[in-house]
Amino acid sequence: MQYCSTRGGVRGWDFRDVLFSGYAPDGGMFMPESLPTLSPDTLRGWRGLPYTKLVVEVASLFIPTQLIPREDLEVLVGEALSGFSVPEVVRIARLKDGLSVLELFHGQTLAFKDLAMTCTVRFLNYFLQKENHRATVVVGTSGDTGGSAIQSAKGLSGLEVMVVYPRGRITPVQEKHMITCLEDNVHVFAANGSSDDIDQPLRRLFADQDLVKSYGLMSLNSVNWSRVMIQLAHFIYTYLELSGMEQAEADGELPELEVVVPTGGAGNIAAGYIVKQMGLPLKLVAMVNSNDIVHRAVTTGDFSMAADVTQTLAPAIDIQDPYNMERVFWLLLGRDGASVKNMMEEFQQSHRHSLLENHRKLLSQVLSTGTVTDEGILETMRRCWDENQYVLCPHTAVAVWHHYHCPHSPGLNRCYIATASPAKFQAAVEKAGLSFDLPQAVLELDKLATRYENLERSVTWCKDWEDRLREKIQSVSAVRKNRGKYYI
Repeated sequence: MQYCSTRGGVRGWDFRDVLFSGYAPDGGMFMPESLPTLSPDTLRGWRGLPYTKLVVEVASLFIPTQLIPREDLEVLVGEALSGFSVPEVVRIARLKDGLSVLELFHGQTLAFKDLAMTCTVRFLNYFLQKENHRATVVVGTSGDTGGSAIQSAKGLSGLEVMVVYPRGRITPVQEKHMITCLEDNVHVFAANGSSDDIDQPLRRLFADQDLVKSYGLMSLNSVNWSRVMIQLAHFIYTYLELSGMEQAEADGELPELEVVVPTGGAGNIAAGYIVKQMGLPLKLVAMVNSNDIVHRAVTTGDFSMAADVTQTLAPAIDIQDPYNMERVFWLLLGRDGASVKNMMEEFQQSHRHSLLENHRKLLSQVLSTGTVTDEGILETMRRCWDENQYVLCPHTAVAVWHHYHCPHSPGLNRCYIATASPAKFQAAVEKAGLSFDLPQAVLELDKLATRYENLERSVTWCKDWEDRLREKIQSVSAVRKNRGKYYI
């Protein structure tokens, strides 16, 4: 299994190389050069597997045993997923009128990012220990990724974690999961801007190959292939549990399952499209909030950023640069790196691109979309509570809105992805007129000390932020060379 860039300039990298990279050197994103096939027999054989074992099966398709032997892979995944609050790791809530919600939020930071992040950090640590190396993880977050990266990597001696979050644009619980971690290898910045603003200086840092190589710079956003790879598993798990495949004849066609995903950076929807390409019979629906670039791309071909990111009740998907759509476009266009390069470079330079009509039609054949206002989010949260006594987080409500407003096709089962616990979004829960008992671990966050640095706005903010982050990377590295402690 070898990997290449979506922009065609890099081929023949192995899993270890890709794991330690952010964007590819040509600015693209890494993908397998070829995708394995999931045959009906393979899927039937996996039915009934515990989630942790299913993750091992999926990861083993993409990680050769020469790099991580099977027995080591089983230990790494088992340890990564052992700290979740439910023994089955993920859980399906079966509610009224065919409403099935896949709960992916039972990890330490109460968000779906914990599933892939814990596994990816274990893989990183495995190689770092084996090779006696260090790495510096740089993460821009719209809310959940930063906390998950910090909680997964805190205290690991070979790994520095640098997280930048948009100050004032995330919830108090999301912020506290980051700024209350005082481990010496954790460095948190609060930026006066949006998550899309944060992406700009980070891209510039990763484009500096001398910096990347000198300091082992890498990303744990869903830019990182390992994150997307682990997310393939929950689509497969959902299919095995909810599609009704057990009723299909042994040699007959497998039924389709509709999976509805709240979408921001599009890592989850990219994972869904990858498994669909591998042979899983999925009908994918990407639901967005008022930051509706994915919806506009599918419906009108307008793949362009709005003038500003709109702050909504679902802040983790307040994103105007759905960077993982690059992986979708690459697969959609038959792995045509040159076309993807032209498309994405135009988008990055001008913040706009008009899809060719034949490309838009191809996209609309594999992905349906919808957009939901804040009022729609609140209405969905109230209705789900009234009918089921079940509290949705606002992001999950973006997906579940589809259940209440789009007629259910007879014979087609559906699943809605729950990306976070309502405990993280108490203000939205209260605005909907509902209440939710906070877990003790969340209540304890208020009692903890905090540490972070501010990144302020200026005329030259992008360059200023890049310089501050670069200085931090270099100063931390200098301390580590002397085996010193950074925060005294």
